[in-house]
Amino acid sequence: MKFGVVVFPGSNCDYDCYHVLKHVLQKDADFIWHKDRELSKYDCIVLPGGFSYGDYLRTGAIARFSPVMESVVKHAQKGKLVIGICNGFQILLESGLLPGAMLRNESLKFICRFVHLRVENTDTPFTRLAKRGEVLRIPIAHGEGNYFADAETIEKLKKNDQILVRYCDPKGSVDRAANPNGSLENIAGICNEKRNVFGLMPHPERASEAALGSTDGRKIFESIVQYA
Repeated sequence: MKFGVVVFPGSNCDYDCYHVLKHVLQKDADFIWHKDRELSKYDCIVLPGGFSYGDYLRTGAIARFSPVMESVVKHAQKGKLVIGICNGFQILLESGLLPGAMLRNESLKFICRFVHLRVENTDTPFTRLAKRGEVLRIPIAHGEGNYFADAETIEKLKKNDQILVRYCDPKGSVDRAANPNGSLENIAGICNEKRNVFGLMPHPERASEAALGSTDGRKIFESIVQYA
């Protein structure tokens, strides 16, 4: 199992992801510079969080045109795995690998804290080790995590069971009070129809060691490893 962690100018969670994959899970992992194009040796590509290109235009809008993204799209089209975390999720949306868009948080403030997520679908490479309805405690850190899509897209996501995690309270109740950013349907993460591309706003790499306050995020990475 070999992971590739893409590094864009402005990425700041690349080392966090690399540390979890390389040193916590002890799997083979490389950094991939945003100008690189050769991805054939990787089983899973990770688009990490941060502020790619400073978010100067719109989150993920410039990174979408990085040379590496053409290869990431082809990688996904071949059925290989791609996971986008926070800014990585935003890049997946901008690139068209996932449907929808991100708006500014409803509060118009940057939010950095632990949230709870309810696992909605375990029939994917990213959630296979979780239980349906299981509640995970994982932190968020974003200013534009308010997921939006038109009604037709939302219904399609629900029909195809593409909503993998939703914001919830500690007991698993999905309600407005548990929604940190105003995201439609309390959506925290979705996958594509083929189930090989996953984007989520929370940071599982920041919840993969007990010293950080939670190991719940590790389950996502371990699911990928088991699947592969």
